[in-house]
This record gives sequence, C-alpha cells and structure tokens, in this order.
Amino acid sequence: MSSVIELKHLKKYYGESRGIEDVSLSIEEGTIYGFIGPNGAGKSTTIRTMMGLINKTDGEIFLFGKPFDKDDLEIKEKTGYLPSEVNLYADLTIKEIFDYHEEFYKKDLKPRRNELVQLLKIDESKKINDLSLGNLKKVGIVLALMHSPKLLILDEPTSGLDPIMQITLHDILLKEKQKGTTILYSSHILNEISNLCDIVGFIKDGQMIKEDTMDNIKKNYFTYLKISSKDIEKIKEELGLKVIKEDDNTTTFINNLDPNTVINKLAKYNIDNLLIEEVSLEDLFINYYM
Repeated sequence: MSSVIELKHLKKYYGESRGIEDVSLSIEEGTIYGFIGPNGAGKSTTIRTMMGLINKTDGEIFLFGKPFDKDDLEIKEKTGYLPSEVNLYADLTIKEIFDYHEEFYKKDLKPRRNELVQLLKIDESKKINDLSLGNLKKVGIVLALMHSPKLLILDEPTSGLDPIMQITLHDILLKEKQKGTTILYSSHILNEISNLCDIVGFIKDGQMIKEDTMDNIKKNYFTYLKISSKDIEKIKEELGLKVIKEDDNTTTFINNLDPNTVINKLAKYNIDNLLIEEVSLEDLFINYYM
C-alpha cells in the first residue's frame, strides 16, 4: 500500500522554544493511526504544521505521495480536519454553517450531511454561540466528514463528547476505515483508541518515542493490582507478579494477568480489599518504551 501521510524529520521551533523535534512517520492507506502523547507532547503542533496552519522550521511533508502545498485544492478536497478546539462564526446557525461549507464542493454533500446529523443528534436550528463544548465538537465532526474525504485528521476528537457520542464517533470511524479512508487520530488517552487504531505512534517532548501495532501494545499492556490481605505473603507467591509498593495495609503489583485469572488465583485467600487500576500513559511509556 502507498503512504497517504509521510513526515520526514519535521521540526517546528518558536524562536528558541521547541514545538516538535525531528518527527518522522508514515501512514498507509486505509489505516487508523493513533497519535498518542501527554498534553503538551507536540501532537497538535505536528498536525497544525502538517496542515500548513503554521510554518515548519525544517523537514518534509508528503500527502497522497505529493510534497505538501497548502494551496493544492485537490489535497484539500480529499482531506477532512477536526481541530482540538472548534472555532466557528458565533452568530450563525448550524444549518448556515453547513450550507456555507457545502458551497466549497461541486458534489452533493446533503445525503452524507443528513446521515451524520442524525447519527450525532444535531439540531441545525441552534446558533453556534449557544452550543456546549460537546455540541460544538459534533458540528466540527460533521464538517470534517460531510464531504467524504479520503484522509481524516482528527485532533482530540472526543474531548467534550459524552460516552454515548464517543461510541457513536468510533462506529463512524470504523465504517470510514471499511471504505478505505485513512485516519490520523490524535489523543492523550490510550484506552480511548485501544479498540480503534491499527498502529500507534507515541510522541513525548516533541519527539517520536516509539511506533508499534495495537496488537503488540495490548500484549505488553498492564494494570496495577492493589491487594489488602493478611495472606499477602502467600498471595505474592501465588501470583508471581512484581511488587512495586508496600505499606502497612496494601501491596501494589504490576499485573499482566487477565481479571478472571487474578480472581481464580485469589479465591482461596482472605481478601480485605482488591483494586485493579488502569495505568497512566506516562507509566506505559516508562514500562514499555523507556
């Protein structure tokens, strides 16, 4: 397959301050690529530089196999972009915004527009100025998708969305993938993309740390297991897990066992308290990549 996005040694500096440093990645056609990193890692800077919204300091950008040109109308027609913060004309209604967007395209966008409006439960009569953060984000999603782009670039797409709308969005994106759409999905929440992305690239402090398949990441994923018990010494031997913290009441393990295995192994012991916690993104960086 050909690469739809290719970044080579991309850099962006603001004076002497670093934005991103030597970001390289390649995304093949039909792939959902998770672009993951803590807030401030450089995700939005990479995307805004790639979209030509800010000028790069150095490096190369290729979209659909061509050197990026922000005035290339063909690339614009093929690309849908959702920024992390959606800013639109506040005094217009949603319908007026959608109508205005349609005027940029020669093809009929109404069938896809109406489908997305129904899926996301949008009231087109409302003014932009009256929308909550979540409803504003839904409008941005429709604007990014209504022209059926071949490339979708989504920057923190679920911020502000309630859990039901997050699931709806993910269903929409999986159907887009089935059509062959390439998707760059930027997020700081690893769990959010665990069942969505094919490849995940990790960025931290403006640099790419690692790129891996979601399948490999899941194999190396772990949780924290916290147990309070008078039988803790026997439990340590039973589980065979690494202990990272002990205090008077609770022992914390790094756990790579599935919940059913943990419960079966602990069933014969007296447990005062049991807690399984998801790891933070920083912890995953440290354990898996650093």
